Amino acid sequence: MDVYLVRHTTPDVAVGVCYGQADVGLAESFDAEWLALTPKIEHLETPLVFSSPLQRCAKLAQRTVDHFKFSSPLIDTRLLELDFGDWELKSWRDIPEGIVSEWTDEHVKLAPPNGESYVELHHRAKAFLYDLAKYQNNKQALVFTHAGVIRALVAEALNLPLREASRVELNYGSVTHIAVDAGVTRLEFVNR
Repeated sequence: MDVYLVRHTTPDVAVGVCYGQADVGLAESFDAEWLALTPKIEHLETPLVFSSPLQRCAKLAQRTVDHFKFSSPLIDTRLLELDFGDWELKSWRDIPEGIVSEWTDEHVKLAPPNGESYVELHHRAKAFLYDLAKYQNNKQALVFTHAGVIRALVAEALNLPLREASRVELNYGSVTHIAVDAGVTRLEFVNR
């Protein structure tokens, strides 16, 4: 199975604001960014389409299926970004530095207050990929999601420690391709 992971386009949120599962909209550049994405996925033939429920993914998914005449996107909460809990929509500057530093050092295992850890995100992303491979063998999937989920799945494909996943650069509107064959997960390309 070929899985094409699309990171949403630029969100409409101020720089320096924490916005994991906050349902922020999209920047005015959405139309131009969508046009830049289309050549990266136009080769797909009737893929299964999945999306995070957040509007920054769902809007991009809907525009894409309408344009390419793909089937309607299936919404899956396992594709949500990391839950930053009490930090959602706060400026990183307004969160006490000591707390952020402690979390940054151990973000894989520690969760922000009332949020989730990266290990928890990894488990749900991996479960999504496992179910996709198990039930949709030998098909293409087009998945609209977030950087945290894509990085977790890249780490899974490369057997990287989760701590290293944050080093994977992912641009807004980029495509990452993961192939799953007979239980083996391979990374074909990232951030295209």
